Amino acid sequence: MKYARIVAIFANESDMPLEDALQFFYDSDTYKFVSEGVADMHCRSDEYLADELMLEYKEKMACCRP
Repeated sequence: MKYARIVAIFANESDMPLEDALQFFYDSDTYKFVSEGVADMHCRSDEYLADELMLEYKEKMACCRP
């Protein structure tokens, strides 16, 4: 359920369809860190992790713009 809550918050904040948000989440470093328990990321709040995901998304979008 934690992943679902993170993705729902991220989708809402980014105005992204849930399916796209889910795909981005599973391809993200944030997911990797949470799933592997790096730095106790799995203990962080859903909102914190959604914010981390949003930062990662913004970084990725900024580097891909012409």
